[in-house]
Amino acid sequence: MDFTLPPEIDDYRRRVRAFVEEHILPLERDPANADEHENLREDVLNTVRARVKAEGLWALQMPKSRGGQGLPVIGMAACYEEMNRSIYGPVCFNCAAPDDGNMMVLEKVATEAQKERWLQPIVDGKVRSSFAMTEPMPGSGSDPSAMLTTATREGDRWIVDGHKWFITGAESARHFILIARTSDDRRRGLSAFLFDADRPGFEIVRRIPIMGPEEHGGHCEVRFDRMEIPDGDRLMEVGDGLKLTQIRLGTARLTHCMRWTGMAKRALEETFDHVRKRESFGSKLADHEGVQWMLGEAAMQVDIGRLLTMRAAARLDAGDFARKEVSMAKVVVSEALHNAIDTAIQLLGARGYSRDTKLEWMYRYARQARLVDGASEVHKMVMSRFLLEEGVDFWSWP
Repeated sequence: MDFTLPPEIDDYRRRVRAFVEEHILPLERDPANADEHENLREDVLNTVRARVKAEGLWALQMPKSRGGQGLPVIGMAACYEEMNRSIYGPVCFNCAAPDDGNMMVLEKVATEAQKERWLQPIVDGKVRSSFAMTEPMPGSGSDPSAMLTTATREGDRWIVDGHKWFITGAESARHFILIARTSDDRRRGLSAFLFDADRPGFEIVRRIPIMGPEEHGGHCEVRFDRMEIPDGDRLMEVGDGLKLTQIRLGTARLTHCMRWTGMAKRALEETFDHVRKRESFGSKLADHEGVQWMLGEAAMQVDIGRLLTMRAAARLDAGDFARKEVSMAKVVVSEALHNAIDTAIQLLGARGYSRDTKLEWMYRYARQARLVDGASEVHKMVMSRFLLEEGVDFWSWP
């Protein structure tokens, strides 16, 4: 059991770390680099992305034949962690959600013609994309079988009607992956489609205000009113929609964990100078036993999460869906992220609560981690199901 990163992957990791340190972290210090939604301004982002491409660090998750770097999932884990040392990091490398998950699933399941039409522009950074699945109550959320948006076949086209919301990135997306109901079959009743943002019958109702900072394009409410999709823009076979979501969300959930681990480490890093220099009751904060307990606990939880993430990454690289392992990582890392940021704010006191650091940005962002791509309770249900099915073999070695 070797935890050493292969030399090529560690080289990428080191280069990503150096790039973030030199080119991205400094951007955080000037509020003028952010737009009204607390994202990196488009002109600034485009400048950084050009540098990323020049350094050979663009789209690490994509094959080299498509202009990426062809890293396996364990390589992504190591590098994504380094990217998210900055709050702006992942998007600069074209490794941010939802484009990240969309690119990976299209590379796996799309036809060659679909890849050229829909995938390659996302890989090149020419367009952004979105994944339209979540619906208002009583429609689908964590349970896709409750989906109400329908796609009805009429000859060589599909007519889509429905209502979805919290569709990440929709306002700035050009290419969309849509999951809609095509029959009442519980397992094979959903299908996947591709469509452009300017297709008649598609409407962005609003950009939903949220508590935290937003990804580019926000989280939108959208409607479909007899929107037509040619059958050639269907992904996989009719009835494979649920299968596609499983293929996409497994790795996509884990990439969240990779990025969140980097953010959690950054949060603790924000405390280092303060606890080493700040004196309280006659000694440095770092010498107080209570402070040591807080930092030690937070650091331990982050490391547990990153080990679970890397284990799940190795299982995915081996061709397994790794549902159990991904669920474990998702629950632990989301909680470790919140705890690390909360600990850092507590140790920095009023300064941590202010906007003099990025901790309050991270704190608002982190609350979504226990909700997005499956609430923690749903992932615990997944683990429970595996435990009852496998018994003591739940803990078996691969």
